[in-house]
Amino acid sequence: MAEFTAADLRGSRFERVDLSGAQLRTVDLSGARFRGVDLSGVTMRGVELVGVDIHGEIENLTINGVDVGPLVEAELDRRYPDRARMRPTDPAGFRAAWDIVERLWGETVERAGRLRPELLHESVDGEWSFIETLRHLVFATDSWVRRAILGDPSPWGPLDLPWDEMPDTPGVPRDRDARPSLDAVLALRHDRMSTVRQVIEGLTDESLAGHTEPVEGPGWPEPRSYPVRECLLIVLNEEWQHRLYAERDLAALEARGA
Repeated sequence: MAEFTAADLRGSRFERVDLSGAQLRTVDLSGARFRGVDLSGVTMRGVELVGVDIHGEIENLTINGVDVGPLVEAELDRRYPDRARMRPTDPAGFRAAWDIVERLWGETVERAGRLRPELLHESVDGEWSFIETLRHLVFATDSWVRRAILGDPSPWGPLDLPWDEMPDTPGVPRDRDARPSLDAVLALRHDRMSTVRQVIEGLTDESLAGHTEPVEGPGWPEPRSYPVRECLLIVLNEEWQHRLYAERDLAALEARGA
Protein backbone atom coordinates (compact mmCIF):
# COMPACT_ATOMS: atom_id res chain seq x y z
CA MET A 1 0.00 0.00 0.00
CA ALA A 2 1.33 3.42 -0.95
CA GLU A 3 0.39 6.67 0.77
CA PHE A 4 0.52 10.04 -0.94
CA THR A 5 0.02 13.09 1.27
CA ALA A 6 0.45 16.64 -0.03
CA ALA A 7 1.98 15.10 -3.18
CA ASP A 8 1.96 16.66 -6.63
CA LEU A 9 0.94 13.91 -9.06
CA ARG A 10 -0.36 16.19 -11.80
CA GLY A 11 -0.19 14.58 -15.24
CA SER A 12 0.44 11.11 -13.80
CA ARG A 13 -0.67 8.08 -15.82
CA PHE A 14 -2.17 5.03 -14.14
CA GLU A 15 -2.73 1.99 -16.38
CA ARG A 16 -3.73 -1.50 -15.20
CA VAL A 17 -3.41 -0.23 -11.62
CA ASP A 18 -5.45 -1.65 -8.73
CA LEU A 19 -6.86 1.25 -6.68
CA SER A 20 -9.74 -0.72 -5.15
CA GLY A 21 -10.42 0.43 -1.60
CA ALA A 22 -8.32 3.57 -2.09
CA GLN A 23 -9.22 6.65 -0.04
CA LEU A 24 -9.21 10.04 -1.75
CA ARG A 25 -9.60 13.07 0.46
CA THR A 26 -9.15 16.71 -0.58
CA VAL A 27 -7.90 15.51 -3.98
CA ASP A 28 -7.98 17.56 -7.18
CA LEU A 29 -9.16 15.42 -10.11
CA SER A 30 -10.13 18.34 -12.37
CA GLY A 31 -9.43 17.52 -16.00
CA ALA A 32 -8.75 13.85 -15.24
CA ARG A 33 -9.78 11.26 -17.84
CA PHE A 34 -11.06 7.80 -16.97
CA ARG A 35 -11.38 5.01 -19.54
CA GLY A 36 -12.26 1.38 -18.89
CA VAL A 37 -12.44 2.11 -15.16
CA ASP A 38 -14.48 0.04 -12.68
CA LEU A 39 -16.19 2.42 -10.24
CA SER A 40 -18.55 -0.15 -8.71
CA GLY A 41 -19.32 0.53 -5.07
CA VAL A 42 -17.65 3.94 -5.05
CA THR A 43 -18.91 6.42 -2.44
CA MET A 44 -18.46 10.15 -2.99
CA ARG A 45 -19.20 12.86 -0.43
CA GLY A 46 -18.72 16.60 -0.72
CA VAL A 47 -17.80 16.32 -4.40
CA GLU A 48 -18.15 18.92 -7.12
CA LEU A 49 -19.36 17.47 -10.44
CA VAL A 50 -19.48 20.37 -12.87
CA GLY A 51 -19.04 19.96 -16.62
CA VAL A 52 -18.60 16.19 -16.26
CA ASP A 53 -19.21 13.89 -19.25
CA ILE A 54 -19.91 10.23 -18.42
CA HIS A 55 -20.51 7.40 -20.92
CA GLY A 56 -20.93 3.89 -19.59
CA GLU A 57 -23.13 1.41 -17.77
CA ILE A 58 -25.17 3.28 -15.17
CA GLU A 59 -27.08 1.25 -12.60
CA ASN A 60 -27.91 2.07 -8.98
CA LEU A 61 -26.24 5.47 -9.27
CA THR A 62 -27.64 7.69 -6.54
CA ILE A 63 -27.00 11.44 -6.74
CA ASN A 64 -28.29 13.58 -3.88
CA GLY A 65 -30.61 10.76 -2.85
CA VAL A 66 -32.01 10.14 -6.34
CA ASP A 67 -31.33 6.95 -8.31
CA VAL A 68 -30.60 8.49 -11.70
CA GLY A 69 -30.12 5.22 -13.58
CA PRO A 70 -33.80 4.76 -14.52
CA LEU A 71 -34.06 8.45 -15.43
CA VAL A 72 -31.12 8.13 -17.83
CA GLU A 73 -32.54 4.94 -19.38
CA ALA A 74 -35.95 6.53 -19.89
CA GLU A 75 -34.46 9.62 -21.51
CA LEU A 76 -32.30 7.54 -23.86
CA ASP A 77 -35.34 5.49 -24.89
CA ARG A 78 -37.21 8.72 -25.54
CA ARG A 79 -34.41 10.12 -27.70
CA TYR A 80 -33.94 6.89 -29.64
CA PRO A 81 -37.30 5.12 -30.12
CA ASP A 82 -35.61 2.00 -31.55
CA ARG A 83 -33.42 1.61 -28.46
CA ALA A 84 -36.05 -0.19 -26.38
CA ARG A 85 -36.27 -2.81 -29.14
CA MET A 86 -32.65 -3.75 -28.45
CA ARG A 87 -33.93 -5.62 -25.36
CA PRO A 88 -36.06 -8.33 -27.00
CA THR A 89 -37.44 -11.30 -25.11
CA ASP A 90 -38.54 -13.69 -27.89
CA PRO A 91 -37.27 -14.86 -31.30
CA ALA A 92 -39.53 -12.46 -33.21
CA GLY A 93 -38.20 -9.58 -31.14
CA PHE A 94 -34.59 -10.52 -31.91
CA ARG A 95 -35.35 -10.70 -35.62
CA ALA A 96 -36.99 -7.26 -35.51
CA ALA A 97 -34.02 -5.87 -33.54
CA TRP A 98 -31.54 -7.21 -36.09
CA ASP A 99 -33.56 -5.63 -38.89
CA ILE A 100 -33.08 -2.31 -37.13
CA VAL A 101 -29.34 -2.90 -36.65
CA GLU A 102 -28.86 -3.70 -40.34
CA ARG A 103 -30.87 -0.65 -41.42
CA LEU A 104 -29.11 1.81 -39.11
CA TRP A 105 -25.62 0.54 -39.85
CA GLY A 106 -26.39 0.68 -43.56
CA GLU A 107 -27.12 4.40 -43.17
CA THR A 108 -23.97 4.94 -41.09
CA VAL A 109 -21.72 3.11 -43.57
CA GLU A 110 -23.19 5.16 -46.42
CA ARG A 111 -22.39 8.31 -44.48
CA ALA A 112 -18.83 7.16 -43.81
CA GLY A 113 -18.35 6.30 -47.47
CA ARG A 114 -18.75 9.95 -48.41
CA LEU A 115 -15.61 10.89 -46.45
CA ARG A 116 -12.07 10.80 -47.73
CA PRO A 117 -10.68 7.28 -47.03
CA GLU A 118 -7.86 8.56 -44.82
CA LEU A 119 -10.35 10.17 -42.43
CA LEU A 120 -11.80 6.76 -41.63
CA HIS A 121 -8.51 5.87 -39.94
CA GLU A 122 -8.44 9.03 -37.83
CA SER A 123 -9.27 9.09 -34.13
CA VAL A 124 -11.60 11.66 -32.66
CA ASP A 125 -10.74 12.65 -29.08
CA GLY A 126 -8.74 9.47 -28.48
CA GLU A 127 -11.57 7.12 -29.53
CA TRP A 128 -11.35 4.34 -32.10
CA SER A 129 -11.35 5.33 -35.75
CA PHE A 130 -14.34 4.31 -37.85
CA ILE A 131 -12.38 1.39 -39.31
CA GLU A 132 -11.30 0.27 -35.83
CA THR A 133 -14.90 0.41 -34.65
CA LEU A 134 -15.96 -1.94 -37.45
CA ARG A 135 -13.05 -4.25 -36.62
CA HIS A 136 -14.13 -4.34 -32.99
CA LEU A 137 -17.66 -5.32 -33.98
CA VAL A 138 -16.20 -8.19 -36.02
CA PHE A 139 -14.42 -9.26 -32.83
CA ALA A 140 -17.65 -9.03 -30.80
CA THR A 141 -19.52 -11.23 -33.28
CA ASP A 142 -16.67 -13.72 -33.46
CA SER A 143 -16.55 -13.93 -29.67
CA TRP A 144 -20.21 -14.10 -28.70
CA VAL A 145 -21.72 -15.78 -31.75
CA ARG A 146 -19.06 -17.84 -33.52
CA ARG A 147 -17.23 -18.86 -30.32
CA ALA A 148 -19.85 -18.88 -27.56
CA ILE A 149 -22.96 -19.92 -29.51
CA LEU A 150 -21.56 -21.82 -32.52
CA GLY A 151 -18.68 -23.42 -30.64
CA ASP A 152 -15.64 -22.35 -32.66
CA PRO A 153 -12.89 -22.13 -30.01
CA SER A 154 -10.72 -19.77 -32.10
CA PRO A 155 -12.87 -17.80 -34.57
CA TRP A 156 -10.78 -14.63 -34.80
CA GLY A 157 -9.04 -13.30 -37.90
CA PRO A 158 -6.04 -10.98 -38.10
CA LEU A 159 -8.22 -7.85 -38.28
CA ASP A 160 -10.31 -8.62 -35.19
CA LEU A 161 -9.85 -5.90 -32.58
CA PRO A 162 -10.56 -6.55 -28.86
CA TRP A 163 -11.32 -3.71 -26.49
CA ASP A 164 -8.21 -1.86 -25.35
CA GLU A 165 -8.29 -3.01 -21.74
CA MET A 166 -8.53 -6.71 -22.57
CA PRO A 167 -5.37 -8.53 -21.43
CA ASP A 168 -3.25 -9.98 -24.23
CA THR A 169 -4.53 -13.51 -24.85
CA PRO A 170 -2.86 -16.26 -26.89
CA GLY A 171 -4.59 -16.68 -30.23
CA VAL A 172 -6.53 -13.40 -30.03
CA PRO A 173 -5.10 -10.77 -32.42
CA ARG A 174 -4.68 -7.11 -31.55
CA ASP A 175 -3.06 -5.27 -34.47
CA ARG A 176 -3.63 -1.57 -33.85
CA ASP A 177 -1.27 -0.65 -36.69
CA ALA A 178 -3.29 -2.34 -39.44
CA ARG A 179 -4.83 0.04 -41.97
CA PRO A 180 -7.28 -2.04 -44.01
CA SER A 181 -9.53 -0.37 -46.53
CA LEU A 182 -13.18 0.29 -45.82
CA ASP A 183 -14.16 -2.30 -48.44
CA ALA A 184 -11.97 -4.96 -46.82
CA VAL A 185 -13.50 -4.41 -43.39
CA LEU A 186 -17.03 -4.19 -44.79
CA ALA A 187 -16.52 -7.60 -46.41
CA LEU A 188 -15.74 -9.03 -42.95
CA ARG A 189 -18.71 -7.18 -41.46
CA HIS A 190 -21.05 -8.53 -44.12
CA ASP A 191 -19.89 -12.07 -43.42
CA ARG A 192 -20.28 -11.72 -39.64
CA MET A 193 -23.63 -9.93 -39.83
CA SER A 194 -24.89 -12.69 -42.14
CA THR A 195 -23.84 -15.22 -39.50
CA VAL A 196 -25.81 -13.37 -36.83
CA ARG A 197 -28.79 -13.21 -39.18
CA GLN A 198 -28.66 -16.98 -39.70
CA VAL A 199 -28.49 -17.64 -35.96
CA ILE A 200 -31.37 -15.28 -35.21
CA GLU A 201 -33.51 -16.63 -38.04
CA GLY A 202 -33.07 -20.11 -36.59
CA LEU A 203 -34.08 -19.14 -33.06
CA THR A 204 -36.94 -20.90 -31.31
CA ASP A 205 -38.35 -20.26 -27.88
CA GLU A 206 -36.52 -23.35 -26.67
CA SER A 207 -33.12 -22.48 -28.17
CA LEU A 208 -33.35 -18.87 -26.99
CA ALA A 209 -33.97 -20.07 -23.43
CA GLY A 210 -31.04 -22.51 -23.62
CA HIS A 211 -27.36 -22.29 -22.77
CA THR A 212 -24.24 -22.59 -24.89
CA GLU A 213 -21.81 -25.49 -24.70
CA PRO A 214 -18.47 -24.49 -23.16
CA VAL A 215 -15.59 -24.29 -25.65
CA GLU A 216 -12.02 -25.31 -24.96
CA GLY A 217 -8.99 -23.06 -25.20
CA PRO A 218 -8.09 -19.49 -24.26
CA GLY A 219 -10.02 -16.55 -25.61
CA TRP A 220 -13.07 -14.43 -25.02
CA PRO A 221 -15.54 -15.08 -23.58
CA GLU A 222 -14.08 -17.43 -21.01
CA PRO A 223 -14.67 -21.14 -21.71
CA ARG A 224 -17.91 -21.77 -19.86
CA SER A 225 -21.62 -21.99 -20.60
CA TYR A 226 -23.66 -18.84 -21.24
CA PRO A 227 -27.38 -18.16 -21.73
CA VAL A 228 -27.98 -17.84 -25.49
CA ARG A 229 -30.19 -14.81 -24.91
CA GLU A 230 -27.39 -13.08 -22.97
CA CYS A 231 -24.90 -13.65 -25.81
CA LEU A 232 -27.26 -12.15 -28.38
CA LEU A 233 -28.15 -9.21 -26.14
CA ILE A 234 -24.46 -8.42 -25.78
CA VAL A 235 -24.10 -8.36 -29.57
CA LEU A 236 -27.14 -6.08 -29.93
CA ASN A 237 -25.77 -3.73 -27.28
CA GLU A 238 -22.34 -3.61 -28.97
CA GLU A 239 -23.94 -2.85 -32.33
CA TRP A 240 -26.20 -0.16 -30.90
CA GLN A 241 -23.66 1.65 -28.75
CA HIS A 242 -20.80 1.64 -31.23
CA ARG A 243 -23.01 2.97 -34.01
CA LEU A 244 -23.89 5.93 -31.79
CA TYR A 245 -20.20 6.51 -31.12
CA ALA A 246 -19.48 6.24 -34.85
CA GLU A 247 -22.20 8.74 -35.74
CA ARG A 248 -20.85 11.16 -33.14
CA ASP A 249 -17.31 10.90 -34.51
CA LEU A 250 -18.39 11.02 -38.16
CA ALA A 251 -19.94 14.42 -37.48
CA ALA A 252 -16.54 15.64 -36.22
CA LEU A 253 -14.74 14.07 -39.20
CA GLU A 254 -17.16 15.71 -41.61
CA ALA A 255 -16.36 19.08 -40.10
CA ARG A 256 -12.66 18.29 -40.23
CA GLY A 257 -12.90 17.18 -43.87
CA ALA A 258 -14.79 20.33 -44.83
